[in-house]
Amino acid sequence: MRTHQALFAGEHSGHFYFRDNYMADSGLIAAVIGLYILSNSGNKLSELVEPYRKAYVQIPETNFEVEDKQAMLKKIEAEFPDAEADWLDGLTVSLKDAWFNVRPSNTEPLLRLNAEARSKAELDAVVEKVKTLITH
Repeated sequence: MRTHQALFAGEHSGHFYFRDNYMADSGLIAAVIGLYILSNSGNKLSELVEPYRKAYVQIPETNFEVEDKQAMLKKIEAEFPDAEADWLDGLTVSLKDAWFNVRPSNTEPLLRLNAEARSKAELDAVVEKVKTLITH
């Protein structure tokens, strides 16, 4: 956010950052802006967000207790040798019709899994493979 002087940044976990708020997190500012936009649009919230939805299915963030988080991330990456891997925020693996991110919690001995795919079948296959790697 600082590198690009972004006006806004958000995380899947529900944190919202604003440049004009010293690039700090503020759920209250996000809520007020959202209510302002909603009240002035004359539309339902579902109608406002529809143009931004992608044709992906996703899982809710799923947590796994892990002793050695970095070793587990490297193990997961090794199981997807032909996929594009990015280490910006944990490990993000991009596949043909799906992607997933496994990132370590900063405050708990947890890995957090987020995943999306073009179909439920593809999502289920990717999530099952990652879950199996983490739990076995």
